Amino acid sequence: MSASAAPVLAASFVVVAIYWCTVYIYSMAKRAYKFRFYPTPEQEVLLARTFGCVRFVYNAVLRYRTDAFHERQERIGYAAASAKLTALKKDPDLAFLNEVSCVPLQQSLRHQQTAFKNFFEGRARYPRFKSKRYRQSAEFTRSAFKYRDGQLFLAKSKEPLAVRWSRALPCEPTTITVSRDSAGRYFVSCLCEFDPRVLPVTPKMGYTDLMVDGAPLPHQPDTIIRWLIDRLRS
Repeated sequence: MSASAAPVLAASFVVVAIYWCTVYIYSMAKRAYKFRFYPTPEQEVLLARTFGCVRFVYNAVLRYRTDAFHERQERIGYAAASAKLTALKKDPDLAFLNEVSCVPLQQSLRHQQTAFKNFFEGRARYPRFKSKRYRQSAEFTRSAFKYRDGQLFLAKSKEPLAVRWSRALPCEPTTITVSRDSAGRYFVSCLCEFDPRVLPVTPKMGYTDLMVDGAPLPHQPDTIIRWLIDRLRS
């Protein structure tokens, strides 16, 4: 290797090391904790209705967007999809959509928008219609649930969920996803956010400098970063 190429190669190693450190640290900014819970009969009815409404809205708007794309080559954006949801909720024949929290319905459209974005950018297949045969889920943001004194309350429900807490949450969740699998079991996934802490990356840093709160990095980033540092030092 020529002397002029060595600094360029060293700089490239540093850039890649910084990238992997940043990816790992920012992946720790959000973490989901999944627990099983046992709904009351009233909560079962509410959740069944919520799952059904989420599925109905998702499929109705997907049909609307699909027809627009195939018939007029028109791409329906999130704003138009949200307006379609408003129109659906105003339809007297679809009054049941107003019996559940509006947040999971809106969140389903956000996920659909992401699915379409991935499709048009070539990263995924065309979005599929939801089926009631498989896992059902509904996502609630902070405006549609309360977490107080270790108890979790959903919108439209007065009783807390009987969650089997296998561990304490590190903070109040920002988003929760309630789901029911094909076996009829109920789960809640609580998304907690942390303030990311960016670590300085230098050619002389050691392995312990790449730990987060004393814990080593996962195997793959650990292997890559140590490989980069070893070559940067040589």
